[in-house]
Amino acid sequence: MNEWLQHSAVHLAKSIRMGEISCQELLQIHIDRILEVNPTINALVEDRFDVAMKEAIDADQLITSRTEDLPPFHGVPCTIKECFALEGMPQSSGLLSRKSIRVQDDAPTVSNLRKAGFIPMGVTNLSELCMWMESNNKVYGRSNNPYDPERTVGGSSGGEGAIVGAGGSPLGLGSDIGGSIRMPAFFNGVFGHKPSPGIISNKGQYPIAENEALNYLCTGPICRRAEDLPALSKVLAGEKADLFQDVSVDVREMKILNISDDGRIAVSTELRNAQQKVVEYFRRQGMQVEDIQIDGLRRSVEIWSAMLEMAGGKSFRELLFDGGSRSVLRECLRYGIGRSDHTLPALALVVLEQFSKFNRRQLERFYKMGEELQKEFRRLLAGNTIALYPSHAMVAPKHGRSIMTPWNWAYTAIINTMKLPATQIPLGLNSQGIPLGIQVIANERQDHLCFAVAAELEKEFGGWVPPSRSFVAT
Repeated sequence: MNEWLQHSAVHLAKSIRMGEISCQELLQIHIDRILEVNPTINALVEDRFDVAMKEAIDADQLITSRTEDLPPFHGVPCTIKECFALEGMPQSSGLLSRKSIRVQDDAPTVSNLRKAGFIPMGVTNLSELCMWMESNNKVYGRSNNPYDPERTVGGSSGGEGAIVGAGGSPLGLGSDIGGSIRMPAFFNGVFGHKPSPGIISNKGQYPIAENEALNYLCTGPICRRAEDLPALSKVLAGEKADLFQDVSVDVREMKILNISDDGRIAVSTELRNAQQKVVEYFRRQGMQVEDIQIDGLRRSVEIWSAMLEMAGGKSFRELLFDGGSRSVLRECLRYGIGRSDHTLPALALVVLEQFSKFNRRQLERFYKMGEELQKEFRRLLAGNTIALYPSHAMVAPKHGRSIMTPWNWAYTAIINTMKLPATQIPLGLNSQGIPLGIQVIANERQDHLCFAVAAELEKEFGGWVPPSRSFVAT
């Protein structure tokens, strides 16, 4: 792989300013990589290469006239999840009835990226209405994992995870209400950060959460190098950038809580071993590491579901079926004969939503459990304390297998309703060449602790490992 495809966005920006590479050259290198990998992984679903190249030409011309006050990421390419508004691009969110929709303005986060100098190359694939562990829909089809095309890229920001993991983009913009940044980042071997709520705007994406659920939905970066996490988070935050603390942290003075599982959903041996290697590394550094189990995590699925339901807003059925007037049974029959506009997981979620609603007593019980779990996390994570927690129960599964293990997203989802920042950190590859990783969690507004641990573990374990497979068509 071309060395320019392996650097951080921070490094690329410095190289442009120092004249080591032009904006046009850097963009063309990334476009060439996308053209190489995309026929296999189907991650970028619509490009704006011609417009991006014109912007890169303008960016190079600007360098010749002014070098001191250029934006921090002047001329660095990026990609955007298709559910975010990007001027001139589609915003279907994988829903066939929205296929013709194109937007005329940028989402606030996209605007912030542009102001910082980034050049968007196009939009990436996602799950239907951003609500499943596979990035597959009837508008763009299925995305495939760059480490093994027979495996899922995750969802819903799966296209971003795949294109960044394949080396086609240094930065992807993702959204996360149940793990939709961290899960694809994990499956594709890169970094992904779910920030503390209320700092980075969620506006300009479809669909969008309502009421209290807006504090569970978060917008954040997917990137290939740890040093980008704090810089990109500040860029995305715009005027609220100062809410990300700029505190220098000595990782060796942190307290580490090691949570091996949620006590209910089994974690694979290889992921347990990977997490244990992290624990052993920290102990060798003389750090305080405590193995703990949190009983409330056993009810992660129920707590996440109840807290979202209590927040109110449109149901998944209403969003999928244009107000919910259609019969799900009829749509399932249409799927059976190949005539449905929807994917099987989306229809299954509608059925599950109908038959798994809590009665009022259950709803209040699980919501209360969620509030108690929030308090427990805040107590445990006081000071310079972080928690290690699995990013998922297993490495990226083969396509279609996720529907057989529908609750595995609990490992990421519960952190959303806890309103805590969390970073997925790659830990190399398993014996089959599939990415391993771990999730690091900190207290609210302590995102800088996650960033510091990410940088430390990248140094020790190598971080993102570019896929070695050939994408050359045969």
